[in-house]
Amino acid sequence: MPEQRLDKWLWSARLVKTRTGAARLIAAGKVRINSERALKPSRLVRTGDVVTAMPLGGLKVLRVIDVTERRVSASLAQTLYEDLTPEDTTPEKTVGLSRTGKRPTKRDRRRLDAFRSGG
Repeated sequence: MPEQRLDKWLWSARLVKTRTGAARLIAAGKVRINSERALKPSRLVRTGDVVTAMPLGGLKVLRVIDVTERRVSASLAQTLYEDLTPEDTTPEKTVGLSRTGKRPTKRDRRRLDAFRSGG
């Protein structure tokens, strides 16, 4: 059964830009393997494991399909995992903004202020 270091797999699957960034993500407690918090970047990932990570504030739930020793292109990196992320975890849906890809509108800002103040 093929296996690989967790930090190297996160880097080669292109969830983070650098292995150092992957190690920081793991040290911050934002990565789990099969519902167990990964404590070290050297933890081994095997085919079939479910990796839950929170890179850049977004939730990613991935099932490991394959491991690779080298970093590959983005299109090939998507073949290393199966995305199991729930659809309703995007930040726009959790806050309730009518995002158009630009800055929040005055109406959106008022809604955010009301949400934060509890009113």
